Amino acid sequence: MKQNKQALKLSDPVSNLTGIGPKVAEAFAKKDVNTINDLLFFLPRKYQDYSQIVPIVKLRPGQVTIKATLSNVTSRRVRRGLSITQALASDESGSVRVVWFNQPYRAATLKPAMEYYLSGNFKLSSQHLALINPSCEVAGDMTLSSGRIVPIYSESKLLSSWLVRKAVAQALALAPRIRDYLPAYLLKNAQLDSLAEALTQIHFPDSNAELDKARRRFQFDELFPQLLANELSNQERRSQAAIVVDFKPDLAKSFVAKLPFKLTDDQRRVIWQIYQDMGGQLPMNRLVEGDVGSGKTVVAVMSALMAMAKGYKVAFIAPTELLARQHVATISALLKPLGLDEHLVVLTGSMKAVSKRAAIAKANKISGAFIVGTHSLFTSGVNWSDLALLIIDEQHRFGVDQRMSLQKQAGHLPHFLSITATPIPRSLALTIFNDLDISRLKQMPKGRKPITSKLVAPSEQVRLRQHLESELNAGRQLYVVCPYIHASESRENIAAETIFEQYRAQFKKHTVALIHSQLSSEEQAKVMNDFIKNKINILVATTIIEVGVDVANASVMIIYGPERFGLAQLHQLRGRVGRGQYQSYCYLMLSDSLSPPERLRRFIDIDDGFELSELDLSLRGPGAIYGKLQHGKGIGNMLTLDDHELITLVKSAVEQFIEKNEPLAKYPKLSAEVAAAQQLTNLN
Repeated sequence: MKQNKQALKLSDPVSNLTGIGPKVAEAFAKKDVNTINDLLFFLPRKYQDYSQIVPIVKLRPGQVTIKATLSNVTSRRVRRGLSITQALASDESGSVRVVWFNQPYRAATLKPAMEYYLSGNFKLSSQHLALINPSCEVAGDMTLSSGRIVPIYSESKLLSSWLVRKAVAQALALAPRIRDYLPAYLLKNAQLDSLAEALTQIHFPDSNAELDKARRRFQFDELFPQLLANELSNQERRSQAAIVVDFKPDLAKSFVAKLPFKLTDDQRRVIWQIYQDMGGQLPMNRLVEGDVGSGKTVVAVMSALMAMAKGYKVAFIAPTELLARQHVATISALLKPLGLDEHLVVLTGSMKAVSKRAAIAKANKISGAFIVGTHSLFTSGVNWSDLALLIIDEQHRFGVDQRMSLQKQAGHLPHFLSITATPIPRSLALTIFNDLDISRLKQMPKGRKPITSKLVAPSEQVRLRQHLESELNAGRQLYVVCPYIHASESRENIAAETIFEQYRAQFKKHTVALIHSQLSSEEQAKVMNDFIKNKINILVATTIIEVGVDVANASVMIIYGPERFGLAQLHQLRGRVGRGQYQSYCYLMLSDSLSPPERLRRFIDIDDGFELSELDLSLRGPGAIYGKLQHGKGIGNMLTLDDHELITLVKSAVEQFIEKNEPLAKYPKLSAEVAAAQQLTNLN
């Protein structure tokens, strides 16, 4: 039995609300809405403005709202599975036909002479203009779907926006009980709504002006914990003394002279910035971002050289064991000409106990060990007291908590270098990563051939096979990337398992293999090693091969379902080819013959990752990109990171909070948000 509103609590399950049965509650749970409190923070994804009441005589095709009485209400079944309910809506200016499909209950509920708000699409129906399937609510009531700015939510088969609105309208009675997690003086100084006011207006805005105010509050709420976390991290770093790592010019010159290629000017500039950081009194805190193939690993290894030369440890953390082992091969080749490859230690979670003990013993014994592994390094038993440099690959915010853990183990804060092949829009980087010094590698090595990119319609895919055959016959290798592993994940036949079987049948003379995240680390490593050794000609994969995998002989990247990937991710995948001397190709296999999305057309014409990242930001908004960078902690669809006024406002509030010198624990929810902003971020 449902509780009455007075008895409801924020912690109650949503099923305690009227109209929410077990199946609907389960549908809510799939969207991480379990309690009434969760429901209040289940924010609309967009709005339809039905607040402007239009006289019937002035109706024009499109989304409209009228205030009218209804007459001549009839309902009839046209055929099995289809009923039509019609009425005549009238106001002082005229009348218009209203049609509802498959809503026979309307005939029994609509009352003559009563005024209603009707909001819907005014368009042609059976060669006559009519209001089609409008929402219909008694005028004067607190309307949910008509006569107002109407919220639209993320929906599912059992969860319509109308049902969500009905539930939220009940839940809002409890909004005043939510404690505001921000200090009152910050709200006052920033002229922000209280959380209860903002929740009410974000769900059911009284006007566009009130909606803008509510949005501003939530924009502020998303950004404030992040920038506060950044400032607290900066304060922590500024309070620490660094291990000073001196620059040895002869060592740097010797390393560069033995490289099989010439460093770009960008690489030289960034390496010098790092050497200056590591020679200073404060621990380095630097993010190096560079396009695919711009030479970030060389920068990382040169950064490690000076620490190794002084007998200090260097830790290099990769997000997966597959990538860790890829890095080991590259780093070993770079260190070998100087005889420093013997200092390389591999330590991963899946290693057998005997091998792991031997690796730990080596790391603790030799002077200047370069230890490569995954996150398991932090709990490996290595003696970190002489750790000078921590390098993190593809995990920009990863390392905050872990660096604190290492600080406790080592007794000091190590220098920190994060490297990423995901170019980050400058406005996003300056906002989210303002506790990091940022370096960019924009130059590409000389002689790198541009990758030819092309959209491939279904009708062209047979002809493409001829080109793939010619590449394979020339000894080249192919990547084939799919958005799903299993066929059950999509109605389309673009799952990795399905495509794997197709390619195996079509290219019988060539070896085809499958790799994805559900294989064990050992299975993944074996497949990749075989691909590197050219024992596998065609590798069908998911985005597990998005970063780090470097096979110079691979010349073709085929991507199924490109509509399901962001531009930055597509660029990462494209960057897996073109690593060697051969002309390389990237084919986007479209799901249908209709006109492809404009962003995919733009992708074909742009080969600069930084330009694509800016385009991605403008098209998808910061939520999609930030959610990728900050695993599980997205800014959402409200924040506009080129809103300099907002950023200035938030930074000022952070300064005010810091100046007050209040303990963060005084504000438990804010403390939790700040902690969440500092948590591990996994990009895979």
